Amino acid sequence: MATLLVRKLDDNLVDRLKRRAATHGRSVEAEHRAILEEALKPKGISGRELLEIMARAPRVELELPADEAVEPADFSWVEE
Repeated sequence: MATLLVRKLDDNLVDRLKRRAATHGRSVEAEHRAILEEALKPKGISGRELLEIMARAPRVELELPADEAVEPADFSWVEE
């Protein structure tokens, strides 16, 4: 495992970190890890996870009317 050293932290920030750690019943180091994990965890699911879910789904056959154009799906709302 790696070690992360953070220098030049404001004393007020360190005090707030200590209070937050005490509130959660953990050490300052454990609280620091928890904050980093929460801030950096992926949002939503990855493309690979979506493919794995889709692979487990039952197959559905759809018949589309010949006279209707099919628009491509819009996934612009998905955050990466």
